[in-house]
Amino acid sequence: MPDTMLLAQMLGLLLVIGAFAGVLAGLLGVGGGIVLVPAFFYAFQTLGYGGPQLMQMCLATSLATIVVTSVRSVLSHNRKGAVDWEILRSWGPGIVVGAIIGVTVASALRSEALQALFGILGMVIGAYLGFGRAEWRLGDAMPGGLRRAILSPMVGFLSVLMGIGGGSFGVPLMSLYNTPIHRAVATAAGFGVIIAVPSVLGFLFLEVAPEHRPPFTIGAVNLVAFGIVIAMTMITAPWGVRLAHAMDPKPLKRVFAVFLTLVALNMLRKALGW
Repeated sequence: MPDTMLLAQMLGLLLVIGAFAGVLAGLLGVGGGIVLVPAFFYAFQTLGYGGPQLMQMCLATSLATIVVTSVRSVLSHNRKGAVDWEILRSWGPGIVVGAIIGVTVASALRSEALQALFGILGMVIGAYLGFGRAEWRLGDAMPGGLRRAILSPMVGFLSVLMGIGGGSFGVPLMSLYNTPIHRAVATAAGFGVIIAVPSVLGFLFLEVAPEHRPPFTIGAVNLVAFGIVIAMTMITAPWGVRLAHAMDPKPLKRVFAVFLTLVALNMLRKALGW
């Protein structure tokens, strides 16, 4: 049986994490994974769960929450006719292949290597959030052929290595190829589903030593964290949406870009043992 006091501490930390992730998602439109992975990392570590597969548990649990939130989001966007199903159909197979490769690679790496990757990619996303411009373009339409065959697996692969859905890489990519931002956000929610579902299925079969995993963990997915975060984000995301309508979110995005960069740098520092 799990220690009652430890479980209570874990529940308290996860309630705060879920609430924070929900507000940020509603306020800034960022995917929860970019916040959840480092939050899970510090929470599990604080509670005494370390080991060589700590990051795998964080990635897997984050992706499990993305299954639910992305399905809910894509259905909501679809009711408004905002999802580009042609992009999903043509890019989906490559994204799934990349996600499966991502799970295979993530399962084989030590936690420190995944921390370093998260830190580097987090700084890239932070830089784009801070300095990216809406008018930047790489083309007038989403690419096909060889470019799609290269880019679509990369979206799935990199997303799994960070434990995130389709938003952080998919939205900038579609925007750079002239997809209107609302359509890009809606379609990226679909990317999240096709990234998270095969990834979570793979992570459920990853063996983690019992002494290194929190209570109620199947494979690398912690069910307590999954359940609490889903419940809290559903409560607090509407608060973030209301805040977004009450203020200009653009300067807040820059603040979040700085916050994300600092979190990524700290993750990289820990990975390097500094």
